Formats: sequence, structure tokens, C-alpha cells
Amino acid sequence: MAEKKSGKKRTQGKGTVSRRGKDRGPSRGPKFGNVSKNIAFWLLIILLPITLFSLLSPRREAIRKINYSQFMTYVGQGQVESVTIMEKRILGKLKGGAPRGLQGEEALTRNFETYIPFEDPDLVQKLDAADVEVTGKPPAVNWMTHLMGWVPWVLIIFIWLFFMRQLQGGGGRAFSFGKSKAKLLSGDRPKVTFKDVAGCDEAKQELEEVIDFLRTPRKFQKLGGRLPKGALLLGPPGTGKTLLARAVAGEADVPFFSMSGSDFVEMFVGVGASRVRDLFEQGKSNAPCIIFIDEIDAVGRHRGAGLGGGHDEREQTLNQLLVEMDGFESNEGVILIAATNRPDVLDPALLRPGRFDRQIVVDRPDVRGREGILKVHMKDIPVSRDVNVADLAKGTPGLSGAELESIVNEAALLAARRNRDKVAMQDFEDAKDKVMIGPERKSMVISEEEKRQIAVHESGHTLVQRLTPGTDPVNKVTIVARGMALGVTQYLPERDRHLYSKKWCQNNLLALMGGRCAEVLILGEMTTGAGNDLERATDLARKMVCTWGMSEAMGPLAFGHKEEQIFLGREIAQHQDYSEATARLIDREVKKLVEEAYNDAMSLLRENRGKLEKLADILLEREVLDAEEINLVVAGKNLPPVDTGKKKTKAKTRSRKPRTASSKRAAGADSNPAKLPAGDAERARDEHGGRDEEN
Repeated sequence: MAEKKSGKKRTQGKGTVSRRGKDRGPSRGPKFGNVSKNIAFWLLIILLPITLFSLLSPRREAIRKINYSQFMTYVGQGQVESVTIMEKRILGKLKGGAPRGLQGEEALTRNFETYIPFEDPDLVQKLDAADVEVTGKPPAVNWMTHLMGWVPWVLIIFIWLFFMRQLQGGGGRAFSFGKSKAKLLSGDRPKVTFKDVAGCDEAKQELEEVIDFLRTPRKFQKLGGRLPKGALLLGPPGTGKTLLARAVAGEADVPFFSMSGSDFVEMFVGVGASRVRDLFEQGKSNAPCIIFIDEIDAVGRHRGAGLGGGHDEREQTLNQLLVEMDGFESNEGVILIAATNRPDVLDPALLRPGRFDRQIVVDRPDVRGREGILKVHMKDIPVSRDVNVADLAKGTPGLSGAELESIVNEAALLAARRNRDKVAMQDFEDAKDKVMIGPERKSMVISEEEKRQIAVHESGHTLVQRLTPGTDPVNKVTIVARGMALGVTQYLPERDRHLYSKKWCQNNLLALMGGRCAEVLILGEMTTGAGNDLERATDLARKMVCTWGMSEAMGPLAFGHKEEQIFLGREIAQHQDYSEATARLIDREVKKLVEEAYNDAMSLLRENRGKLEKLADILLEREVLDAEEINLVVAGKNLPPVDTGKKKTKAKTRSRKPRTASSKRAAGADSNPAKLPAGDAERARDEHGGRDEEN
């Protein structure tokens, strides 16, 4: 989605300003100007009395400083009229005028000042003998000394006041910890509407009905219907839950508050519950309105498993949310929409009707949904005439809306890098490979020996998959390093699959064993390249036995109860609810399934060894083969000469010591199976019928 550009606005700094000079959006930086004004004000307050005191204080007579010896000389000569003693300091006045020999201002002053350098017990007696008037005073209080003593405290108070002002909320409140952080969407922001959302028609229909409730409530109330209190958007990451909420905000003509689940709980006790109350108070004051909480699992997790027990701050926040959604006080006109990709960890009280009346599933799109999503994202970029959106949608099974958006964006970047005026089909194909199986690592150093091992391994996967009926057709095979894989065999399902048969699982076990069998048959040794294949095959076989009841020896039973820690939000243990004898039988059945697949794959490759060697040699030469070229090789036909203008990429090859291990990544493909047990739907896409086999 692209923002609509308007000629009436321009951007200056971080705010949007119209040509008439109106401020269309405030800057979001810290207000340093206000801070500097506050500091200048306080400095002015401090310096002003000091200046006034200096200006208005009476001027004193000039005082001449003399040393103690000269003072005693004046006393001995009888020239001193009076003295005032303040500890070590002596202020005095001479008789008549100043002594002879003085000039200028000193000749006009009779006042003098001196300090006693040592204890002189006879001083008073000498002054009495000279008939000098003696006065004693305590030492003068230095107001600067007192002021400097108060300066640290004044600074501490000033700093405290400064930080308190920074923590203040709007309207002069002293503290805003318990205030909601919900953002009210304004009308001047670029709107997202339901036209910008594709691939989830049922979810759009449910939310459109919620908006109709707010716009025309009498239409439903006259038939006895009531306004739904909440709608929960469920689905895997990247399927467009937050985008749907933004579309609701764009379509609804009512206030829309948005907030994240993590914004409720902070370090202070009681803040979460206070923010929930404040959020719904804002909603009631703006009713009818919509409140959207993204990632509600951050605050709505199952109670009773927290480290703090019943006094856990997160639980108190959830309790307050439950009360606000359906308590004694009604929230007429306030609809709560929330989104999460972890509905399994939410508290059951949060999911019941009366709180979230509607639970809307936003799943991965099917082929028609993917086509619609691609069209939505392509409308803002120039596209060449050779682009076939339907073929792109068919070639991206199991991808979410976010991944499809990434493909369109990567295609636009590739076209710009190639200095094209429009995005061509080849750009989309390359972008699809980059998103689905990773970017090419052309600079990776791979020895000739390792390249042949990779070619043999991938040829084994490709040939077994090609010769086994009922499997997904091979779309591409490459030995160019991509992502974390050294080689990739990419499958392209003919349709979106939601259920998996036992035969389909067995055929996939066969294809997973093809790489290891080809290594043993052609190279005569095993490599670590099959590590990921063996892991996926073992996991698939164990699920066939323990979860899906596909073993004749074990029967239609499920074994292994999963223990899930709600507080941690993930499965960390699996309870063994069967005997040791049953466990040995399960291991035997799993091993039997994998070994049968290995033996069948080895037999199939032995019968077609010539095709395997030819496919490996051609793959080593060309590095990338598409579906048409693979079919020609398997059929025993010659390939057309390589067109240098095509995208055949060649990895740089330099000799070095062979690597002993290779990295792998399972990519997965199909949309979630509808009938799989909870927790298996997401993993089945990655492990059973994947998009590619990687070495």
C-alpha cells in the first residue's frame, strides 16, 4: 500500500505543513526549547535578588589595610582612637587624620583593618594604656557562605522538580503511570480500507458487520440483536490481522483507539489494571468507538501459572480487563477488537461469549486469496505485460500475506537494480526464489568435490520425486548455495492441500530418502548433507505412528500427551502415557517406516542409475534446472543449448579443503491442514510435503 500524494501538502522536518502555513502534524521530538526556557527562568530567579542586594546595599567607608606591626606602632604613638576586635580581625579608627606620608585616598581615610598573627595576651592592656576605646564583636556572618551551603539542596530540589515535570501527563497531572497509552487515530493519517485487504473475505465480512452495528444500530436492535462486545482475530503471523484492524479504523466513522498488549504492564504494581480502567473510561466518553489491542497474548495469558501466583501483576491486569469487558457496569457502544497468533495460551474466561463474541480466523490465503493479495500490492508499481499473477499465485502455496508483499517488494528492488522501467515476470520469479528458499550466495567457496556431492544428492531427491506417483511435481533444482542450504530441490504442489493421506506421507518419506540413497549408490559413501532429511523423515514417521494412527501394528491410537507451560507459552515436555513395551513397539514401527522408504528409494534409483548419473552431470554443468529441463533429462532427451541471456547463475568455484558438514533449513510449503491435531498444523507445512528439499 502506498500513500496517496497530494499537491496541497509538503513535508518540513517531521511535521506536515500546508502551503497556507497551517501546522498539519506536530514534530515528535523532545521539547528541548521548553526545557531551556525553564532553566533560564530559574537562573533569572536566583540571580535577580543577588543583583538587587548588591545595588541597594549602602556603600561603606574606605578601609586601609595595615600590618600588625604598624598597628602596634600607632598604638604606641597614641594615634588610635578606637578598635573593634572580631577574633583575629581588628577594625580601628585613627585620631584626627591619617598619618603623615600617605597620599591619595589613603590620606583621606581614618579607618584601618589588620589581623592578629598570633595570640597576644597583652594586647588589651596595651590598648587600655594608650587610652583606646575597645569593643568586642562576634565574627560577621558571611551570607555567601550560607548561600553556598544551600546551593546543593536547591539543585537537588530543582532536578527533582525537573524530572517530575517530565513525568507529568497532559492537563498538569503529577503522575501518568496509570494512564492509558492508547493512541486515537486521527483523520489526517493515510487511511487503509477494506479495498486494501485481500485473501480473507470471511474475516472482512465479519468485521464489516461490526462496523454496520456501530453505524446503524437500530437496524439490528429492532430485531432483538445486540452489539457484539468483542472480536478476536486469530491466525499465524503475517496473515494480515493488524492490517484488518487498520482497515476497520479506516472504514468506521467512529473513534478508534489502538494499543499493544505489552503497553499495560510496567515495573510499578497496579499500573496495568489502572491503564485498563483508563482505557475503557476513554472509550465510554467517546462511545460509540472501537478499541484495538494488538498481541493480546502479552496480557491475556492463562491465569494460575505465573511466578507470582494470584498476586502476579499480569493476572491483576487480566482480571481488570475481564471485568471491564463484561462486568456489572455496561460498556454500551464500546467494541474491543484484539489480535493474537497464540490463541492456545489465552485464558478461557477471555474467550467466552459476552467478552469476545466473535473469534475470527485469519488463515493463510488460498490460491485465489494469494492472487488478490498480489494484485493489491502490484497496483502501486509499474508491471510489465508478461507478468502472470495467476501463475505467481499458484507458485507460492502456503505463503502468508506478509511473504507475498515481500516478494512484490523484492521484485521491484531487483528491477531497479537491473535498470528496468517496469517489473518483469523474471524479477518476480527471482524474488519468489529469494523469499522462499533464500538469497543466492554466489561468493561462497565450494570445491569441485563438494559440488559433485551436492549435485548427486539433489539429483537423488529430484529423480525419486519425479518417478514416484502421487507426489508434488519438482519445479526447480539448483546446486547454487541459497540461504543456509548448499543445494535446493523445490517442489510445487498442484493445489493447496489441507489433508494428508497415508500414501502421501509414505511417498514423501521416499523422496526424503532419495538424497542419501543417491550418495551411497553413486559416491559409495555417506555425507552430512542428508542430516536434515533424516530428521524430517524420522519426525514424519513418528507422527504417522503416534499422532495420526497410521500404523497397523499400533492401531488407531494416539500416544504422548503434550505438557505445555502456559506462563512460558511453549511446549517444553511430552508426557509418556504408555508403557516401556509400547515405547519399544513405537520405535520399531518408526524404524520400519523409514527403512522401508530407504529400501524403496534405493531400488528405484538402482533401476534408473543411468538417469541419475546423467541428471547429476547436467546439474553439475548448468547448476540450475527447471521443471521442463528435468522432464527432458528423465525422458532421455537432449537439452537445448544454454542461452547466455537467461538467468542461469554460476557460483564461483575455487579449490579448498572439502567441508565436513553443511547447513540446512527446512522450508515447508502447504497451507495448514485443517484436520491435524492442535500444534501440528503449523509444523506440517514445514515437515510434510515441503516446498523444497535442501541439502
